Amino acid sequence: MTGRQMSNNGQTHERVAQKLRTRQALLTAARELAAQGKAPTVAQAADAATVSRATAYRYFPTQESLLVEIPLDVAAPTAQSLFGNDTAPQDPEDRAALVQNALYDLVRDHEAEFRLFLRNSLLRGLEDPDSTGDPFRGARRSDLLDRALAPLEGELPASEIKRLKTALSILVGIESMIVLRDVLRLSHSEARAAGESAVRELVRAARDRYHGAQ
Repeated sequence: MTGRQMSNNGQTHERVAQKLRTRQALLTAARELAAQGKAPTVAQAADAATVSRATAYRYFPTQESLLVEIPLDVAAPTAQSLFGNDTAPQDPEDRAALVQNALYDLVRDHEAEFRLFLRNSLLRGLEDPDSTGDPFRGARRSDLLDRALAPLEGELPASEIKRLKTALSILVGIESMIVLRDVLRLSHSEARAAGESAVRELVRAARDRYHGAQ
């Protein structure tokens, strides 16, 4: 990879990160308005977040798309809540399993809202098939997996950790629950256990593959 390519990749990453911060600012403002007993409109959230209304509508094109995500944002685990205490596991396999289980529990407990959220994001995806527009999802699992895999930084190369994170991203969240429940017809307890097993096996395989090649 050339220096120019690395620079362009860094700039692209920062642009995406900035857009995600803008999206979160709108959602946070909406949460605060909702806590006051209001059902915030996209325009009201934009004004409260000091973001232009035109920009806000690119992230949340309808009031429904904003309102359906507020309770999910309130309930969603954060890297701090999962890993910011002395009882958090240190083994990366256990940490990845913790992310899987926490997100599964979140989706299970807010299934109706998540299915509406997924419907909205799928429809938005039809409008942006190349994923070049503003992000219409918050990428929460990305932050959680970054923290979960942090102990691997001295063990595996960055490219291997990135590869593992990409694979794990497929296995956690609403999409995996849809497969386990709707396609495979598993009970919640069976689906949760299957998801944890798959995540653990993936982390174990990544470590074994790398160390076996040494």
